[in-house]
Amino acid sequence: MQDQENQEAPVDTQPDSTAAQPPEANAGLEEQLAQTEAKLAEMHDAFMRAKAEGENIRRRAQEDVAKAHKFAIESFAESMVPVRDSLEMALKVETPTIESLKEGVELTLKQLTSAFEKNRLLEVMPAPGDKLDPMKHQAVSLVPSEQEPNTVVSVLQKGYTIADRLLRPAIVTVAQPK
Repeated sequence: MQDQENQEAPVDTQPDSTAAQPPEANAGLEEQLAQTEAKLAEMHDAFMRAKAEGENIRRRAQEDVAKAHKFAIESFAESMVPVRDSLEMALKVETPTIESLKEGVELTLKQLTSAFEKNRLLEVMPAPGDKLDPMKHQAVSLVPSEQEPNTVVSVLQKGYTIADRLLRPAIVTVAQPK
């Protein structure tokens, strides 16, 4: 009999997680898992929307740059159309006088100057005696002069800037050192 008393039921050393926890604890874990999965789905959706929005912004920016390149000259072209109209009208006059031609050219030049100013196309016209600026002037010759050395003696051709960027330098002669 003693043998039977010493023989107890075998002890299970491996814990059974579901058996060890009460049923309400399992329900809590399942609820927590469901909340975590819902949060994950929400985060994934937000990520995908943000990614799509980033792509849309990039695409719109590319389209805007393409349109800016395509229509950059539109304002200047609109300013130049009246100048062309004036020149064409001058050619249609059958018997122009010297005075009417001169007056027409002066008015057309005013229109052209206005179009240039409106579009920030400005003259570079140094005065005699101004210091040579190699960033705006191109010296083509040194000439003897009573002026200070390296100063502008005469302007052979005007220069132009557009939006503070040199388009064409003024071509000048410069006083040579004595």
